[in-house]
Amino acid sequence: MAKYSFFALYLAISAVSSSAFLSSIHTTPIQPRHVSTSAVGMSTRTSTTTSTTSRPKRSLRDRSAQEAISLLRDITQAAFEAGPRAASSRTLQAYFAISQTLTDFSPIQLNGKKAEEFSAPVALRKLFERLGATYVKLGQFVASSPSLFPKEYVLEFQKCLDSTEPLEWSVVKSIIESEVGPISRNFAYVEEKPLASASIAQVHVAKLKTGEEVVLKVQKPRIDALLKADLNFIYIASRVLEFLQPDFERTSLSAVAGDVKSSMLEELDFESEARNLEEFRVFLREQKLNGVATAPKVYRDLTTKKVLTMERLKGVSMVDAESISSITNDPESVIITALNTWTSSVMNMPWFHADVHSGNLLVLDDGRVGFIDFGMVGRVGESTFKAVSELSTSMAVGDYEGMALALLNMGATDSNVNVAKFGRDIEQVMMDMSRVQPDIAAVGISGDGTVQAAISFDNDEVTNMLLRIVAVTEDNGLKLPREFGLLVKQSLYFDRYLKILAPGLDISTDSRMLALDAGAVEVEVL
Repeated sequence: MAKYSFFALYLAISAVSSSAFLSSIHTTPIQPRHVSTSAVGMSTRTSTTTSTTSRPKRSLRDRSAQEAISLLRDITQAAFEAGPRAASSRTLQAYFAISQTLTDFSPIQLNGKKAEEFSAPVALRKLFERLGATYVKLGQFVASSPSLFPKEYVLEFQKCLDSTEPLEWSVVKSIIESEVGPISRNFAYVEEKPLASASIAQVHVAKLKTGEEVVLKVQKPRIDALLKADLNFIYIASRVLEFLQPDFERTSLSAVAGDVKSSMLEELDFESEARNLEEFRVFLREQKLNGVATAPKVYRDLTTKKVLTMERLKGVSMVDAESISSITNDPESVIITALNTWTSSVMNMPWFHADVHSGNLLVLDDGRVGFIDFGMVGRVGESTFKAVSELSTSMAVGDYEGMALALLNMGATDSNVNVAKFGRDIEQVMMDMSRVQPDIAAVGISGDGTVQAAISFDNDEVTNMLLRIVAVTEDNGLKLPREFGLLVKQSLYFDRYLKILAPGLDISTDSRMLALDAGAVEVEVL
């Protein structure tokens, strides 16, 4: 068993953008589910260069019979899962999607239109949107994985639209009734117009016979077969490429494709999301946080793999400072509650909410913080958690070479790494982070002549900062795991919220922060 601390990672990330590093952070322990009171030791540095032995390149001739059999087995399994009708229908859709995308950039345009200037990331994003559900979700995976994909693609796929034309009400009604029974038996009403319509599901407001207002997340018909066919194709294509060119294995191409496949198929199972919601609500209750934070209650008797019935939470976005001020006279306490709750979940749960953008983090009418949409969660492995612990300790004291070593322990590399240079590059990124400020825009002039302003930030700003961190690691010969990128991106979201709702707050000294009120928790990884 290994025991590691976590909270200082967030503390340090925010510290560099709100105040100077403290020389040290003094904390006392609390009691989460897994606790260690032992200190985490820093890696001992005996050299400024870390060497690794490069593997010899392999060719197709080096492939064994067992590897060929394994590939054929995977192809057969994928074909069986895809079903006989998948290939023909997807081929036709692909033909139209590719044709439309090529037309956008063609020099020959109808009706006097001007051809778009060709850009590979833009063309691929347009193609993905036209190919439908699987590729929209794949685009979102690219956007959320800057440690895996090139910067220009990550930024472009931030624009990948997961918004589709809603299904006819008759189709939605038939799905609801086939899954949970007659609407007239279970609901006082279900609004026919959807609250939202995305690639996999659409959401409808409803009221139960017992009076509770709920939302229904309804999976679109045949979407499971479509995703399985597409994802199997992507996975097999990656396996074939790696088999034909063994050196591609260094990029973990099939491992990434497998990760995409498992995470997307998990999103299809609404019972899995229901379990996430229930586990988070149990966590809130056990940590005595349910008075200040919540997640939607799940109605199990009206939930299946294809229909999720949950409590409707009414609130405003975490970046809507004006509306939050009308709910509470202490916006600082709201964002501190949100941050403490999320951080505690990372330390005490086997997974964490991996998409806390402003649409999924609400301030409710009663002042509580509402966490919604638990379709995307992250899981931190033992080696990553250990490296995060080392990184957080180094960040807290401004030890940039220590941070470089921690990232080196976390990432994969086949080359020599100059730790001193890596440390200097990290220091520059930290300095750049300290200069980032939220946008302040004048929105009007009141009757007494006072200028009214709104504070906001662009999600691209968060992604750009994370891309800077990833770029520095890659420039120094490392490849970081996706879960680290997910953790840091959530921390950067919270840093932006702090700048909007609590611009004068020093989280390093404020006693309301989890780390100072309860200590830097050390999580035991089993």
